[in-house]
Amino acid sequence: MAKKKLIKGTWLADDIKLLKKSFKNSSTAEVAAQLKRPLDAVKKKASRMGLSKAKSYMKKLGRS
Repeated sequence: MAKKKLIKGTWLADDIKLLKKSFKNSSTAEVAAQLKRPLDAVKKKASRMGLSKAKSYMKKLGRS
């Protein structure tokens, strides 16, 4: 797979698609690793997009 060249702050459509798909049921660190982006960048983007963790995922972690 070709390495993607990122311009700082630019989110590709594929990255956003993966973020939307994975964020609610995976740890933020796992999503950041998949996207090869810093943890804080993923947190900020998810927050700006209004994404949140699924209740079932939070319950699995012991949080309600």
